[in-house]
Amino acid sequence: MSIEIKAPTFPESVQEGNIATWHKQPGDTVVRDELLVDIETDKVVLEVVAPADGTLQEVFKSEGDVVLSNEVIAKVVAGAVEAAPAAAPAAAAESPEADDQGDKIASPAARKLSEEKGVDLQHIAGSGKDGRITKEDVVAWQAPAAAPAAVAPAAQAAAPTAVVAVAAGDRVEKRVAMTRMRARIADRLVQVTQTTAMLTTFNEVDMHRIMALRAEFKDTFTKVHNGTRLGFMGFFVRAATEALKRFPAVNASIDGNDIVYHGYQDVGVAVSTDKGLVVPVLRDADNMGIAEIESTIAEFGARARDGKLTIEEMTGGTFTITNGGVFGSLLSTPILNPPQTAILGMHKIQDRPVVENGQIVIRPMMYLALSYDHRLIDGKEAVQFLVAIKEMIENPAKILLEI
Repeated sequence: MSIEIKAPTFPESVQEGNIATWHKQPGDTVVRDELLVDIETDKVVLEVVAPADGTLQEVFKSEGDVVLSNEVIAKVVAGAVEAAPAAAPAAAAESPEADDQGDKIASPAARKLSEEKGVDLQHIAGSGKDGRITKEDVVAWQAPAAAPAAVAPAAQAAAPTAVVAVAAGDRVEKRVAMTRMRARIADRLVQVTQTTAMLTTFNEVDMHRIMALRAEFKDTFTKVHNGTRLGFMGFFVRAATEALKRFPAVNASIDGNDIVYHGYQDVGVAVSTDKGLVVPVLRDADNMGIAEIESTIAEFGARARDGKLTIEEMTGGTFTITNGGVFGSLLSTPILNPPQTAILGMHKIQDRPVVENGQIVIRPMMYLALSYDHRLIDGKEAVQFLVAIKEMIENPAKILLEI
């Protein structure tokens, strides 16, 4: 029985996707729920798995091709696959994936790109299933700089299509197409700067009480909450949700000529991945304790790096927090995440001299930045919102007591 393999149903916010990587090729045997293909959208990478045991009969979309929601991309013939291993050697010998110079297996897109760049696939380690070389492997590969001249003849003898040697000092360039996610990020950032009246206000927060609290209880916290680590983000999310209740405009969004006030706090937390920044959302963050916030963020981070976040987990959000401090950023102006009207930026904690009660003392200080849409939020509200967060972080008891 022949089964059509379709692209997933995309939500309204996603119009189309691209075939990123085929993990199986026509003629390959497949097992039910085995990964067939990755489809990259402007938000996440979606996985399509085999619906039943059988053989991948035909592929209608190649890597890089555009696919629409529910579009047929391949066909699988369901049935017993015991006989497949016996036919495998012959299939491998005839398969155009096998490199003529060895047993390297590469996707069609990887072979095409390697030919364009003059790259010998024998020098590339594949990251795909069973060592398959993907297009990303070819893009990421770089020839060893300034290889000894004596090595060149041997390399050329072993592989007539070897990489052209690059002499030391040559000005090398390479052109790589943006991924769909990176292109979408670029479009949104330009859109924000052109369509909002974005302004940023700054303050600084003394972190010594939060740091002392964390140092005292982090081991106990981890034991009680099943391995969840106590970080700073849990405190900032709790402080932000309380401040959002006091200043509803910061939690609102603009829809045309209307202002939409949200009676809930869905806080997005920016997570950096190899493919770009993603913002999974903590739903009803005002009802979450610090332990739940920390464990959920840790789970989101791990799944984001593995490309396992769902579109629903990154959709919506009424406010965003981003932490550039983990990368060493001392001060920055975060860009809004539309249609939200504000975003909080955390930064590096650094010891600085401050004056307390007429005395100069050394405190671990962090700069905070609040970027906001001035069309909706006045400077007074923005400053008061940021001061409220500052006061709660400097006096953690206020977070617990909600004062």
